[in-house]
Formats: sequence, structure tokens, C-alpha cells
Amino acid sequence: MALFHLFLLITILMVIIPSSINAYWPPSPGYRPSSKFRSMSFYNGYRNLWGPQHQSVDQNALTIWLDSTTGSGFKSVKPFRSGYFGASIKLQPGYTAGVITAFYLSNSEAHPGQHDEVDIEFLGTTFGKPYTLQTNVYIRGSGDGKIIGREMKFHLWFDPTRNFHHYAILWSPKELIFLVDDVPIRRYLRKSAATFPLRPMWVYGSIWDASSWATEDGKYKADYRYQPFVARFTNFKAGGCSAYSPVWCRPVSASPYRSGGLTRQQNWAMRWVQSHHLVYDYCRDNKRDHSLTPECWG
Repeated sequence: MALFHLFLLITILMVIIPSSINAYWPPSPGYRPSSKFRSMSFYNGYRNLWGPQHQSVDQNALTIWLDSTTGSGFKSVKPFRSGYFGASIKLQPGYTAGVITAFYLSNSEAHPGQHDEVDIEFLGTTFGKPYTLQTNVYIRGSGDGKIIGREMKFHLWFDPTRNFHHYAILWSPKELIFLVDDVPIRRYLRKSAATFPLRPMWVYGSIWDASSWATEDGKYKADYRYQPFVARFTNFKAGGCSAYSPVWCRPVSASPYRSGGLTRQQNWAMRWVQSHHLVYDYCRDNKRDHSLTPECWG
């Protein structure tokens, strides 16, 4: 009888433990796009853009910080027309309300007032609350008074302040895919030229004060009693077609298929993330004017 009870207990544990793990950690995506690109040193691909006194490089790891005087930002040496762009990032714990740490694509300097942008942004938070990872897409729409954001926000399945994790944007002429540790969290398809970024963009990173909106719509501001606010970047990866590549340069893919798209396993992982960790989707926001975002229903 004791052996039967022991066997029953082991069986129950085998059922409970995997299910509890799967409830909090995404299934494996199978294919890992980051493995197709070599890491590079910061200065091989990037330069300081602003706040040089708030930026340091040590053994290929970049540290940038914000205090009451300024933040800091960097920019890729060359623009791209498609590619894979990733970095491993570690965020600051504690009170970081109002502070944005960003890794993104943009052509704002080439097209002021009408630029395209693809964002991964970490929205700072208050004690005891998780960071929000915001993904966003702008198309020819900033600075003209008619900014149309396409935000999807997530609470991650891990604490991004404890270790480095790899965040990436894959941009091809057909789609945008946002990845966290190679797990796809969002796929944005090209449904029309009017709703997709097609002009060359540079890769940027920054840390800055966005107290007016970053944390609970501006309810909580940056508190410089907790300065400096620090972000660390390493394991930089960038590959694809630069703006100077020949016309026959082939866009990279997020899947084993050269044509792009995601595998069934990648789609499963993405659906899991969106079921468990998505906290905002602009397409489901009834307060939005969706005539301005036709891709939601197209």
C-alpha cells in the first residue's frame, strides 16, 4: 500500500510540475534567429549620438545612464533597408518610473516630421511592479500632429533586471517580427505600403526621461533621488541589407524558410506569450479610431 501511495504521489508531481512550468515560461520556439548572426563589438556597428559623458564601453558591453542633467543615446554607423537587429539588455531594478530604455529603428533624422520608426521600449515602473515592454510601429507619422502609434505591450515572463536577455527586431519587406530570447512576441505584416515602413532606417538605443507618459500614462514621474538610472547593452547583432547593399541582397528570415514567416512551433510560442503576457493591443482598444489603422481589420 505504501508503494502504491508513493507511485501515486510521483505521478501527481509529474503532472503538476510540468504544467506549472509551462504556465509561466513560453514553449520553445524551435528555430533561433539570433544564432545566425555573430556578435559584434559596440564600436564596430555604433557610435555615440548624444550624452557622451553618460556612456561607457567595457569589453564590448555598453553602459548608458540618465540623471537629472541628461540621458544618452547611440546610433548605428549605417542605415539598413531590412535585417535582424538585436542586443542583450539588462535594466535597473527599483524605482524607474518615467524612464524609457529603448532599442529601435528610425529614420527621424532623414525625414523629420514624417519619419518611420519600429520600437522596443522598456517603460519604467514603481516599486513592486513589473516593467512593461512596449513594441510600436510608426509610418510617416511623427511630428505632424497626427501621430499614429501601433502599440502592443507585454509584461515579461522573467525579471529583466536580474540578467541580460536578448531583444530583437527582424524587418523584411513582408513583415516585422519582435523577439525576446528568440521567442516571437509580435508579428506585424505588410498589408499595404501605407501601413508599413519601407524607407531605410538606422538602429538606435537610448535612455531618457519620458515622465509625461511612460508610467501609467504619466501618473508617476522620474524621481531623481534614485539616480543614476542605468541600462546595460551587450551581444550586439545586426545583419541584413544596408541601404548601400546591391539590389539583389536577400532579406534575412525569422524562420528556416527563406521566404520568411514563422514555423508552427514559433507561432505556438507567440500565441502563448500573447495569451499570458500581453497587456495592451491597439487593435483591441475601442477608444482608438481604427479608420487610421486599417491593418487591424484588413
